[in-house]
Amino acid sequence: MELVACLSTGKGTWGHVNRLITDGSWEKIILITNDYGKENFSKDDKTELISVNMNQGLIELRDDIFNNLKGKFKDTEVAVNFISGAGREHMALISALLKLGIGIRLMALTKNGVEEV
Repeated sequence: MELVACLSTGKGTWGHVNRLITDGSWEKIILITNDYGKENFSKDDKTELISVNMNQGLIELRDDIFNNLKGKFKDTEVAVNFISGAGREHMALISALLKLGIGIRLMALTKNGVEEV
């Protein structure tokens, strides 16, 4: 399964996303972030960082994410994580995925490891 996650603000959230990446078995990982995240997050070969302007309006942010994700998925369903980031960013990502016709499975790192919630 492919993983899509926000990589934004929030104390300790980058650690959660990083552990989710390393502890899960993902075919591909796409992280929606800003320029700071793209420049500073250590990624592996399966991870793609997409930088967007998180300060733009909700519809513009959704369209930016939509355009960046178009054609990137081979399946009709992806794993999604929303630990990092703000509600507006999460809404934009959900909306973009749904506009693409992609189903979502909410995934998180729990005391039992990576689980669907």
